[in-house]
Amino acid sequence: MSQTTEMMSAIRQIAAERKIDADEILEAIKFSLKTVFMDSHGIDKESGDYVEVNMDPEQGDLSVTVTKEVVDIPSKNILEISLDEAKKLKKNAQVGDSVKVDVTGDVDFGRIAAQTARQVILQKLRDSEKEAVLRQFTDKVGKIINVTVQRVLPEGDVICEVGKAKAIMPKEERVMTEFYRLGSQLKVLLKAIDEDIKGKFMLISRADPAFLEELFAMEIPEIESGTVEIMNIAREAGSRSKVAVRSVSQGVDPIGSCVGQKGVRINAISNELKNGNFEEKIDIILWDENIEQYIMNAIRPANSIRVEITDKKEKTALIVVPDDELSLAIGKDGQNARLASKLTGWNLDIEGESGPGSKASEEEIQEEATPAVE
Repeated sequence: MSQTTEMMSAIRQIAAERKIDADEILEAIKFSLKTVFMDSHGIDKESGDYVEVNMDPEQGDLSVTVTKEVVDIPSKNILEISLDEAKKLKKNAQVGDSVKVDVTGDVDFGRIAAQTARQVILQKLRDSEKEAVLRQFTDKVGKIINVTVQRVLPEGDVICEVGKAKAIMPKEERVMTEFYRLGSQLKVLLKAIDEDIKGKFMLISRADPAFLEELFAMEIPEIESGTVEIMNIAREAGSRSKVAVRSVSQGVDPIGSCVGQKGVRINAISNELKNGNFEEKIDIILWDENIEQYIMNAIRPANSIRVEITDKKEKTALIVVPDDELSLAIGKDGQNARLASKLTGWNLDIEGESGPGSKASEEEIQEEATPAVE
């Protein structure tokens, strides 16, 4: 077996093992040789386009060419060539022209250069592996994937791994009541394939309402098939969520489909969101095209006596509830009322049946929930 055949065989084997294209390995080799050449001749990165490395894997031929500027008196800069030397390569060369010069014979890849090339090749291979993994997940944006926790940064971001690729869950995308153990497996929502100065990465989330929606689709066949639709989600991750559903097929109970026999389906979703003593409560709400009825449903578990639309243009409404259910309708720190407002898209005032004296203030309803302690 010839050296070139052996080389190509080795390249193909590495490509198969690492699940990357053989051409990417060749590009990595060429890139490493170019890097070593530039470093040894003091050529900065900005001038990298003037250096070209070509490699024929079948014949084993390697060539290095440099595009040089023709000058009267060249300095020691390898990117310059005298007019006399340039005319040997190009008869009508003039000062200011550019000529390509084959410098293959001047290349000396010694031991240090070989070590440098090896490091560059390995890094390029790692980058290629990451790119290959990212390409596999491009069509999974918006879906749930499994990741492994690598570390949690001091600022709160969670760094995870998927194969050889990096996934980042920013602080604002994590559930602050959750503790992430190194090496643990997580289900997360793949929000996007993003890029920063360090390269491409997966942007993931467990706090996004879409994560909860995908969990429902995973556990509830009627939602996956489209028989039951999720109309809206209002979520305060790690604490409580309201999910509005409807059926598009007669005879199918949307709430019963989500709960499942003996609560098995909703419990599976809750268990995925459970962390120690913290459990995200999920209210499943029946969506209704009649806004008054929809608002009455949204304020559950409190019962409503009636709903009055006070300003249709501004989308404000008054909910009247039994006096003994006023605090239940508002919820702790106004959470139930706040989520009902987010779910319906209406600004809601709540009062007891005794009248305005029992009315919950807008400030109480809109008050932010007390942050959970991690």
